[in-house]
Amino acid sequence: MISKRDKFDFKKSSLNLLKRRSVKFKTATIFALFLSTATLNIGFANDTDKEKFEKIFHVYVADSYMGAVADEAAVQQIIEQKEKEASVQFKGLNIDASSSVSLIPEQVFKVEADEQATLAKLQDSITVQAQAYSVQVDGKDVAYLKDENDFKAAINGLKLQYVTPTELNELEARPTTASLPPLKDDETRIVDLTLSSEVKGKQVEVAPAEILTVDEAIQVLQTGSVEKELYAIQSGDVLGSIASMHNLTTDQLLQLNPSITEDSVLQIGHQLNVTVEKPYVSVKAVYEKKQVETVDFTKVVKEDDTMLKGKSVVKQEGATGKKEVSYVISEENGVRTERVQTNENTLVDPEDRVVVIGTKVVPSVGTGTFAWPANGGRISSQMGTRWGRYHYGIDIARPSDYTIKASDNGIVKTAGRHATYGNYVVINHNNGYETLYAHLSKIGVSVGQVVEKGSSLGVMGSTGRSTGTHLHFEVHKNGSEVDPLAYLN
Repeated sequence: MISKRDKFDFKKSSLNLLKRRSVKFKTATIFALFLSTATLNIGFANDTDKEKFEKIFHVYVADSYMGAVADEAAVQQIIEQKEKEASVQFKGLNIDASSSVSLIPEQVFKVEADEQATLAKLQDSITVQAQAYSVQVDGKDVAYLKDENDFKAAINGLKLQYVTPTELNELEARPTTASLPPLKDDETRIVDLTLSSEVKGKQVEVAPAEILTVDEAIQVLQTGSVEKELYAIQSGDVLGSIASMHNLTTDQLLQLNPSITEDSVLQIGHQLNVTVEKPYVSVKAVYEKKQVETVDFTKVVKEDDTMLKGKSVVKQEGATGKKEVSYVISEENGVRTERVQTNENTLVDPEDRVVVIGTKVVPSVGTGTFAWPANGGRISSQMGTRWGRYHYGIDIARPSDYTIKASDNGIVKTAGRHATYGNYVVINHNNGYETLYAHLSKIGVSVGQVVEKGSSLGVMGSTGRSTGTHLHFEVHKNGSEVDPLAYLN
């Protein structure tokens, strides 16, 4: 019998691997084995010239010795059966069960092989391989596909995750030396598309179960994993806690699940994608974009010391302008990483919005002298007893217009409605005096407002207990009514 050490010598010089559907052996190997056997039996070679040698085959799976068989066809039958079973399970793949099996023939005087034990061991140890195409990223195998066509489809499919088919077709059909026409307004075009790492393919043999579909390979390149990790929402879960549980930020969790937002109501049992993506390859796209943009107008504020503080007037409304702007935009895996402006051309200049504001400060303390509170008019009723009751002020009627004016500087104490006075205003002059203006059809000031002598308080009317349009005017000194005619200037 040949020794294990001798067997490895034969493998180095003339090992014969089984190929699909056939096992072939070179004459040189048999002759070498015969010479080896003759050497081992040199002492009695001449005495056995007429004896017929038997042949056995030593069976190896890779470097593991299975045993010996007398019938090499039995080995071939097991190989074919393994290939047949795998072909049914893995349809469309080129299956090979013979690549790891080797047979070493030996001439012996007597066959003493336990063939059944050898074949049983072979049955358990033989492995099935399939021809495949590896996807190598920077020299590292990260996925296996059926063939080169699937490899190309996976790379193409990865790009299409982030650009449109039209963009990819335009880019691939564009000559590298071609000069591009000027962009039109509001036009965007892709100018470059690259992968972050070198991706190559290589013909290999692997276990059939390791071979992926095109979509699975794209998933691996994108995320570093074939399958997404899913989490079923439970009672009490919120987005922040789910994200923290899986080492994600809330923004990352929302990006992985575009169907939900921060305001979404989480449904118990609904599954969220919580896969922490570690892409093998990123797709980098560069675009050129030209667009017409509005140019905001500038708000200009001018001060006017003749206008009361707190008052403002829009002198010029303002108008937006227009400009053409060109950009180079970079994206990585569909996320914008950079936008650089390359050109700008003004089409319409903006017009400033001009607002004039008053800076004149009106003292809240009265002067102590009181101006006529209307534009002209006459006294229709004086202070004193009238119609069986006391009249605490004067009535002014028939003015040139119905504007009611503050009799002195002060602060509006009351501005509202009264059963007798109707719409009325009370001004506190902060010097012991207050004035009251009643029966207004419209009030033009509010409580707390500082008013200047002669400024408008509202419009004369006939609200409350009144028999016609007029102003009822009172002057109070230190809380008591006094005759207005004694104080009006």
